[in-house]
Amino acid sequence: MTAIWAGIDAGRTHHHCVVIDDTGKRLLSRRVANDETELLKLLADVLALGDEVTWGIDLADGGAALLIDLLLNHGQHTLYIPGRAVSRASEGYRGEGKTDAKDAAIIADQARIRRDLQPLRPGDELVAEIKVHTGHRRDLADDRTRVINRLHNHLTSIFPALDLTNTGPLILLTGYQTPAAIRRTGARRLETWLRNRKVRGAAELAEKALAAAESQHTSVAGEKPTAQLVHTLAKEVMRLNEQIAETDKLIEARFLEHKHAEVIASMPGIGSLLGAEFLAATGGDMDAFESPDRLAGFAGVAPAPRDSGKISGNLHRPRRYSRRLQRVFYTSALISIRCCDESRRFYDRKRAEGKRHTQAVLALARRRVNVLWALLRDGRCYEPIPPVTNAA
Repeated sequence: MTAIWAGIDAGRTHHHCVVIDDTGKRLLSRRVANDETELLKLLADVLALGDEVTWGIDLADGGAALLIDLLLNHGQHTLYIPGRAVSRASEGYRGEGKTDAKDAAIIADQARIRRDLQPLRPGDELVAEIKVHTGHRRDLADDRTRVINRLHNHLTSIFPALDLTNTGPLILLTGYQTPAAIRRTGARRLETWLRNRKVRGAAELAEKALAAAESQHTSVAGEKPTAQLVHTLAKEVMRLNEQIAETDKLIEARFLEHKHAEVIASMPGIGSLLGAEFLAATGGDMDAFESPDRLAGFAGVAPAPRDSGKISGNLHRPRRYSRRLQRVFYTSALISIRCCDESRRFYDRKRAEGKRHTQAVLALARRRVNVLWALLRDGRCYEPIPPVTNAA
């Protein structure tokens, strides 16, 4: 039986494939368009070169999604090699130049010699949908942050006394952006205007806005066009808020349809959004993680040793991990400290041992990885452990 290894340097419009045998000799090197017909031709040509093919690829989604689905649908064993790993491995190969063909050859060779690479598995349609929606929500949140920062900068340049902290001021800015406009309106008319738009605390907000307007009687140069920009940006933030709220409802509905939703949501601090992020990052399949240690390493909450010479016990944050999954465990650990007595006791114990806040939260997140992994393995929900009381 002839074994060969095919490395794919994936791109958006084209991929480069290099096939090697067990000695590292190149059997094929081809640039192929990211098109189903061309990819199927490549698959047939590679299969004709050997009896057993192992594929390696440096992308797990995005532009490589079509190719990965084709390989998995044809029963091909496909390994994921992160781009960072390929970049570091390239230092051990001859030549300083970087080409797609060289990267593909390195990927093929790494797939041949390494035994710790993660195999890609056929995706769950529901998880794929959750992954799309959570990614879209993250983009919307990033867009909102950028727009709020721009809005704050413009507002500060013409009306720095007006505080921008919640939805009420945003609605206010869609109608009034300058101190003079607020003073002309007056507190009573401004309160009525806000009430008609269902702003909570309309009277208090109107009084604060008028007080801020009374503290500034200077009209700044460029106030009129800046006020128009503030109006536009406030509308944009409100539109993004509505889109995020709609996306949250969609994510929650899809998350609750997943078979592990009840188990995941039973963990204190993990709601529908963080649970959906967990599914998007892991696929919801614990078979891919044979132990909680592997899951913790993937989540970036297990410190990696960095010893050298006489230095031992030197632990650092790992360099390769899923930042999305780390956010899930770190954020849920923070929330659980406030809502779960067991988590609070663990956190307080770590603080008493001299750990800083971040270290204590990470230690709690690491412990919660063990718990969630075991719950998903056994298919049971989380049950709080009652505190131990001393006998009288």
